[in-house]
Amino acid sequence: MIMRREINTGLPPATAPYTWATMADNVLYTVHVPIRADGTAETGPIERQAEVTLGNLKTAVEAAGGTLDDITQVIVYLTRLEDKPAFDEVYAAFFRHRYPNRACIVITALALPNTHLEIVAYAHINS
Repeated sequence: MIMRREINTGLPPATAPYTWATMADNVLYTVHVPIRADGTAETGPIERQAEVTLGNLKTAVEAAGGTLDDITQVIVYLTRLEDKPAFDEVYAAFFRHRYPNRACIVITALALPNTHLEIVAYAHINS
């Protein structure tokens, strides 16, 4: 039986039926959008949305007892292909040169209105 537990990220409670981060068998499963600590969405330029979203990812990994170096895979959803170069610049500032495996998918829309970025990530954390 898999022992699964929700990670208390300190982020605002999700408004849909999910958690920001779940740990099972030393694997962290986490998803992030550009949501600020006060629960409002960051709807500004993609650089700012990326900073908020990746900051939330960092917070979640650290709350689970890991670091960004523990992330093994990232799936990025963008609503605008033209935002990818700017997103990549911010992304590169968060991760070291040994980047996690990553996919970047362009989609039509996200559930959080007026946002253009969502990230799914997996990390192996030996805590």
